[in-house]
Amino acid sequence: MKYFQTITLTDGRTCVIRNGTERDAEAVLSNFILTHAQTDFLTTYPEETTFTVDQEKEYLKKKADSDREFELVAEVDGMIVGTAGVDLIRAAEKTRHRASFGISIEQAFWGIGIGWALTNACIECAKAAGYSQMELEVVADNRRALALYQRAGYVEYGRNPRGFHSRKSGWQETVLMRRELDN
Repeated sequence: MKYFQTITLTDGRTCVIRNGTERDAEAVLSNFILTHAQTDFLTTYPEETTFTVDQEKEYLKKKADSDREFELVAEVDGMIVGTAGVDLIRAAEKTRHRASFGISIEQAFWGIGIGWALTNACIECAKAAGYSQMELEVVADNRRALALYQRAGYVEYGRNPRGFHSRKSGWQETVLMRRELDN
């Protein structure tokens, strides 16, 4: 799945949304570790990251070569400041219509349109890849993300009161959301 788009952010800067490639591996891995240190709303802590740069290269190559899965990057002033991706939930016949969506953006770049652009790019690519449903899980206290996902057409279909167990705040309720792509 190939994707490339240039957008103007609300602060006037230009952002390129594109497929991550092998040459981005070090920057993508650094961004992953940074974003996971900046918020308690993501799935893992930075020190839980076990990928090496070589493994990240392999991962990005696999995604770039796939027709159904992809990893997009947001690049501002030559720096990767965010990533978003879509993964097949399961290849079984009954579930291959479903994709999971994940996104993370460096905190200094929150609120200027990157989340919206990455989310919509992933929806567009998921439709083109033949998915009919995208799914995500978001911490209930993450009001900004919830508002973004609702604006993008995601609807809540359940909650897990013990979805995450945070070192900082204990149990975090997670909201299960989905977006239909075929209507």
